[in-house]
Amino acid sequence: MVTQHFPQYLHPPEINGSLERVQRDTNGLLHPLRVSVPRSAQDNALLQAVGLLPMASRSWLTHRAALVLLALTWRHVAFCGGLTADPPEDLEILDPGHLGRLEIRWSPPSSSVSARECSVRYQLEYFDAYQDTWSAIRTPRRSYSAQFDLMKDVRVRVYTLLSGPCTNGTTIQSSRYTEVVQKAPAAGAAVQDVTCVFHNMEFMECKWKANPKMPTDSQLNLYFWHKELEHAEECPKYIISGGIRSGCTFMGNSLPDFTDINLCVNGSSHEGALTPAFISLQTQNQVKPGTTDKLYLHTDRDAQLELEWEGPAGGVPGDCLEWEVEHSRQGLDGRLTSQHILTQDTSLTVNPGPRNERYCFRVRSKLHKYCAHGGFWSEWSRPTCHPDFPESEPGWGQVPIYVYVAVGVIITLVLLMSVWAVLHVSRWRQDKKPYSLLTNLFARSSLTVVEA
Repeated sequence: MVTQHFPQYLHPPEINGSLERVQRDTNGLLHPLRVSVPRSAQDNALLQAVGLLPMASRSWLTHRAALVLLALTWRHVAFCGGLTADPPEDLEILDPGHLGRLEIRWSPPSSSVSARECSVRYQLEYFDAYQDTWSAIRTPRRSYSAQFDLMKDVRVRVYTLLSGPCTNGTTIQSSRYTEVVQKAPAAGAAVQDVTCVFHNMEFMECKWKANPKMPTDSQLNLYFWHKELEHAEECPKYIISGGIRSGCTFMGNSLPDFTDINLCVNGSSHEGALTPAFISLQTQNQVKPGTTDKLYLHTDRDAQLELEWEGPAGGVPGDCLEWEVEHSRQGLDGRLTSQHILTQDTSLTVNPGPRNERYCFRVRSKLHKYCAHGGFWSEWSRPTCHPDFPESEPGWGQVPIYVYVAVGVIITLVLLMSVWAVLHVSRWRQDKKPYSLLTNLFARSSLTVVEA
């Protein structure tokens, strides 16, 4: 009789439901799982037979435990009779055109055990390039769809799992697996640094930089897909920069929240098709709140500084924002010191220092981790200070030097043009006098001839 032994991590406990997730590390190994093997009445009788009692001494208990484990192992080996599982067959990866959402299909092994004796399930493992780790799915189905980064290799493998009466309630996994590896496209995508920002949850802009090696006559296109679309669609409004498409604008709530949105930027030129670039995102993780424009700073009865502000107008929920407050202090010597404070409140109280010091505050916001897994800080607000020095009209001593330079240049040009005009008029008068004398002489000569 041949018995096949399996490591402990290949026998996870049964979990109710059709899908069961387990996790592998970057080396492809499952994290260790404890095994709970149910004992039958025969097992309990065997325990009583060997005399394993709770109050036994440690030495006596060790020997009895060894006998129990040996007996149980012999019993399960005799029952399973060397049962093994073969890996699935005909594993394939299909691309329905969803820009990274791939379909995985396989067939059961030709040597499957009868369904009356065993329950057959499958363990699908795929490498999640976004999380840089292996993910695993246990399912009785023969197909599954998963998200992949098409800029990297697609790696998929599947095992067969047997459980039920044929294995006495334990789970047997095939020692071998069926694997498919789909290589990534050649390096040198058409665009670089694709970044999407959901501005104040009102509109989203996705921008990119052109590859320096891209032909000058290239035409770029952006396509997107999510689960509410049957087919991928093209960008509704392109951003044009220098006559080239450099981004795309999605207005309003045209894209759903908490849903994977796959984007692809491709293109073509006289040299042929360009290598596409793919990204996947969720809109709530790309939010950049608007700038806060309402800050209020005053002192209370205890001479403490109280800062209050309002959230930006727009679609960002106020209870999803965290704030960063920049608090700067300027002393009499002109030295400036600052500190940054993180808070989820919209107010802050500060104990001031010496009266002759000036305090300034400004704030910015971002979605906190309980509402999103990422995002962008808003722009800083305009600072508000105490004491608030009013902006006075600049005196002559405060006029910048370039103003004096400009006035001097203008005066010099006016003087030069005046001198040129005077010289030009004088020369014109001198040229006109000889012409007048000749005209008078000819007139007198003509008059004398007539009188004769």
